[in-house]
Amino acid sequence: MKKSLPLSAIRINDSYWNRYIKLIPDKVIPYQWEVLNDLRDDTPPSYCLKNFRIAAGDEEGKQQGMVFQDSDAAKWLEAVAYSLAGRSDPELEKTADDVIALIGRAQESDGYINTYFSLNYPHEKWMNLTEGHELYCAGHLIEAAVAYYETTGKKTLLDIVCRLADLICKTFGPEEGQMHGYPGHPEVELALVKLYRATGVSRYLDMAKYFIDTRGGQPNYFVEEKKRPGSRNIWGSFFDPKYFQSHLPVREQVTAEGHSVRALYLFSAMADIAQEYNDSGLLKSCRVLWDNIVQKRMYITGSIGSSGFLERFTVDYDLPNDSNYSETCASIALAMFGLRMAKATGDASYFDTVELALYNTVRSGISLEGDRYFYVNPMEVWPQACIDFSSRSHVKPERQKWFDCACCPTNVARTFTSLGQYIYFQDADELFINLFIQNETSFTVNEKNVSLSLITDYPKTGNVKFVLKGDAALSLNIRIPSFAEDFSVIKNGSPAAGEKKNNYYRIANVRGGDEIYVSFSVKPRIIYPNPKVHYNCGKAAIARGPEIFCFEQCDNDENLASLSLDCERPLTESWRDDLLGGLMIIKAKGKRLIEPEDAHSFSEKFNPRTEDAELTAIPYGFWCNRTPGEMLVWIRTE
Repeated sequence: MKKSLPLSAIRINDSYWNRYIKLIPDKVIPYQWEVLNDLRDDTPPSYCLKNFRIAAGDEEGKQQGMVFQDSDAAKWLEAVAYSLAGRSDPELEKTADDVIALIGRAQESDGYINTYFSLNYPHEKWMNLTEGHELYCAGHLIEAAVAYYETTGKKTLLDIVCRLADLICKTFGPEEGQMHGYPGHPEVELALVKLYRATGVSRYLDMAKYFIDTRGGQPNYFVEEKKRPGSRNIWGSFFDPKYFQSHLPVREQVTAEGHSVRALYLFSAMADIAQEYNDSGLLKSCRVLWDNIVQKRMYITGSIGSSGFLERFTVDYDLPNDSNYSETCASIALAMFGLRMAKATGDASYFDTVELALYNTVRSGISLEGDRYFYVNPMEVWPQACIDFSSRSHVKPERQKWFDCACCPTNVARTFTSLGQYIYFQDADELFINLFIQNETSFTVNEKNVSLSLITDYPKTGNVKFVLKGDAALSLNIRIPSFAEDFSVIKNGSPAAGEKKNNYYRIANVRGGDEIYVSFSVKPRIIYPNPKVHYNCGKAAIARGPEIFCFEQCDNDENLASLSLDCERPLTESWRDDLLGGLMIIKAKGKRLIEPEDAHSFSEKFNPRTEDAELTAIPYGFWCNRTPGEMLVWIRTE
């Protein structure tokens, strides 16, 4: 079974990613600590850790904030755990230990943890699975506990969540006297798989499988739950089984429906269960759902969830540019799903999408200073039109300091600190390289120690070098990106004998002292939309390697919609060390519509006139790190 290498075994030192990886422990984790403790006057109150202090008896009061507010602390702890895997920080570890002790004091005697219900509605536990997020919060806490245990070896939080997981296993299941429900917001399923892998306790894996297998059965659990006397709406009267991915059993679902984050957390767990139980039928369902997302419901930047209403999928090819939602958490969940699908299938092509999401939408979700965030990631922004009580009120032309619903900032932090999990897989004496991020790692092959250096300046170029040390022989499987038409491999100065398999290039019998050179072109290319995407007919976009490029007002003046791209003229690129920590810019030729003197919105007298324009594009992941203004990904063509 393919597994990611332990994060503690990977030391990332990548000129492109260091700006984020070093940012998390230095600025992001301390900033988020202040927010979670309500120590800042310039952000909305979080109440998160205060809620735990009240539940622990340290303070008086009621729970405040979202019903899922506890999860912010869990994701912060997970980010801390992964950060500690990268470097020692005794003071930060002490702070995390104190938070863990606080959570332990807030835990009830039967193992239950949830400040919303413990403090405000103690008689409604497990009564509103549709909206209550108890299992969702439990899932994030379990993920944090596994991460902290694997990083530090400390079991305090792991013991806490095992008591919670035991309660869940006792409460839910097929037996008489158990509840036959499942989470309204999937998350606990993938977390229980992680807990099983960390502890070896099989009932946690069985519980995850039960939640997957039960979902969408008839009668619909959520429908019946709402009929019960005394049922209380937390979010309002809205209910749509598709929104909760409960309209059909998961094996019968063929399109990605409903809330995008819920859907992708669910699909991630399905892929885990398919791998653990060798369930080919469930894996086939995962493939069908993946293909529907990537082929018909995903943006060019790897973002998903096109509707600004309810953060959800809509229909195939409905991909508006200036009103889309594209939640940062959704792209993180897409990367999680792709990671699992690559493990389960052995196919590297899933990493084309994982890489797309990480380099574009996920990176866009945080500023280069680490204290501003995007929840929504549009393809086009006209700041003046992003006003309250309008169809674009959810679109923010600038990153925000925090959110009332703050799932994305902590999710970005845990994702970037765990980036190493995406780089490698190992399966016995086979090593799989999935992402080209410079690092050094060590592992064992047949009980022999091996170290590998991956040296690159990707995506500036497509040049990658691997240097192996150690006595063991192994096979290297190097991902071939979909855009790498001229992919070549040199071993010790000669063309490497190997085979292409599942979008990897496999080289057998690689030993200590061997040097492998991989090269492929990373050049600008023009992407054209399917005409079924109504919003983009007659438009094009620019890509280079895994990065999608965008046009900003600060480079191209205002009214970006008046610009058009001449696709017949070559694109030129230049590396800028002095811009945003180093990035590639692309220059293109095009036209600009000349505005008429007439102030009317339209007129039969208007005769469109144009002037030559030089266009400048930067990687989408870096947009809005300079002067705020308009932004555009899809541009009209000549």
